[in-house]
Amino acid sequence: MKRPAYKPLKDTLREAHLFRVRAWIGFALIVLVFLILATRFFYLQIVKHDDFITQSEANRVKIRAVPPNRGLIFDRNGVLLADNRPAYRLELVPEQVEDLEQTLERLGRLITLAEDDLERFEQLRRARPSFQGIPLRLRLTETEAAAFAVNRHRFNGVDIVAYQNRVYPFGPSLAHLVGYVGRLGPDDLKKVDASDYAATSHLGKTGIERFYEDRLHGTVGYEQVETNAQGRVLGVLESNPSVSGHDLFLTIDVRLQLAAEAALGERPGAVVAVEPASGEILAMASNPSFDPNLFVNGISAQAYRELLNSRYRPLFNRALQGGYEPGSTIKPYMALAGLELGVITPEDTVFSRGFFRLAGQERRYRDWKKGGHGRVNVVQAIEQSVNVYFYELAVDLGIERIHDYLAQFGFGQPTGLDLLGESSGVLPSREWKRRVHAQPWYPGETVIAGIGQGFMVTTPLQLAHGISALAMRGETRHLHLLHAVRDPLVGDIVNEAPPPVREIPVADWQNWEVVIDGMEAVLHGSRGTARAVMADDPGYRMAGKTGTAQVYGRSQDEEDEREQDELPEHLRNHALFVGFAPTEAPRIAVAVVVEHGGGGASVAAPLAREVVQAYLELP
Repeated sequence: MKRPAYKPLKDTLREAHLFRVRAWIGFALIVLVFLILATRFFYLQIVKHDDFITQSEANRVKIRAVPPNRGLIFDRNGVLLADNRPAYRLELVPEQVEDLEQTLERLGRLITLAEDDLERFEQLRRARPSFQGIPLRLRLTETEAAAFAVNRHRFNGVDIVAYQNRVYPFGPSLAHLVGYVGRLGPDDLKKVDASDYAATSHLGKTGIERFYEDRLHGTVGYEQVETNAQGRVLGVLESNPSVSGHDLFLTIDVRLQLAAEAALGERPGAVVAVEPASGEILAMASNPSFDPNLFVNGISAQAYRELLNSRYRPLFNRALQGGYEPGSTIKPYMALAGLELGVITPEDTVFSRGFFRLAGQERRYRDWKKGGHGRVNVVQAIEQSVNVYFYELAVDLGIERIHDYLAQFGFGQPTGLDLLGESSGVLPSREWKRRVHAQPWYPGETVIAGIGQGFMVTTPLQLAHGISALAMRGETRHLHLLHAVRDPLVGDIVNEAPPPVREIPVADWQNWEVVIDGMEAVLHGSRGTARAVMADDPGYRMAGKTGTAQVYGRSQDEEDEREQDELPEHLRNHALFVGFAPTEAPRIAVAVVVEHGGGGASVAAPLAREVVQAYLELP
């Protein structure tokens, strides 16, 4: 039997060779991995060093905008009209929140979030960068702030932020004048420098707050803050402080403002008081008013609807925007136009038998007194408010000369007061009627223009401006509300430069005195329409003119005129009065409109006397 061939149990040479091959392969792999790691390390540590340092710092250090304190608003004597008080708001940074919808839902269980809050947040979130904090809820209560503080660790990117809440100590008083601030919305961001409002939640919406927004807002500051992984601030590394807005001192005397509002009482209307020598507004009341504090952090939809649907429109600024026929308050200017243009003289008289007719026409233009006033000159015509005298004067002047002369007193144009939304009124002319109504001018329209009726429309502010110019014997000054400014960087209160004086051309100074004599007789004459107002002889002389703007129309042939007290309130005439005191050295000029008040002599004139008396008695 043949034995099998012998095979060695171990091939040493082959195994040694195989080991060397595997060792070199392993070594090569190790070297390759090391080279890859070294290359990556070199890339990360050397090539991308600056980028990653920047990203690291960005994760650790944040730039945070610091809102400026809004400037305060005072009256001329330093009484605070608009204040800042500490408050807290809930703020959310979108980029730091993983699930926004879920976060809002969880927050809603801790803090009341109204639908308006969520809608405004969503609008701002779309308009602002995701790294900026966006207000979610303003004016947190102490209970709400405490509830969130306990659960703060559960909400990344959400925090409580302190801010200055705007407060108006006088509430509805001065609301139309000072205005109010409101929440900053997406539409607002389109009108302002977004970077300067990066940390601001409010801006001026109406009144002085809006007109002087640039001065009141201030300049935003910035801080470098160190944060942890959750975005919480650990400390401030570097800061560039914000600059507070300017403090404004208005021409208003709040004591007179309150007196004017008290005189108006519950009646709708307006009172404007001016210092004739400077053009400074002393008081500007519009009634009814509203509480501006309701608008600061967002008024509810129901409360806003109530204001909009209110019968007497409390949001409407009657002093600035209300349009009224001037009625007989226009007669002193008509008389002055006639005297200055040589159409009449102080001695000329007109016989009033109770009505006026145009040549060749049967229509009667009535006087307010049945049977007429008899023969009167210009002073008596102003004193007794004789319509027939001014009907005839208007026809002799013609509408173009009436327009051109009255325009010098500011009628038919905005006064330029430092508030937005002022109405221009209407000072009619042939050209105006062709342009607006595409119709010719009729002679009868000139007749009624002589007593401030027809197309003529004025605002209480224009009436105050006009009577101030008359009181100063032709010197007109730009009406304004800003008296002085305090710069926070300087600290000094600097008065605003006085407005330039514009003089109405004067043909004869005596003509002005004749008209003012007639206006003084309105209050002090034996037949003055408002003689009862000054019957107690207060120790000074006052010049003025009553007026009535017709609301209830009647036929010229209707003989039995219904008494105003018998009419429903909404059909009664508006009562007007313009005047100034003391006559010889005017310190205050006033214009009053009481809607549906009935008569200027019985309602508006006594009200004006209260305002004048209150001012002259002030320390």
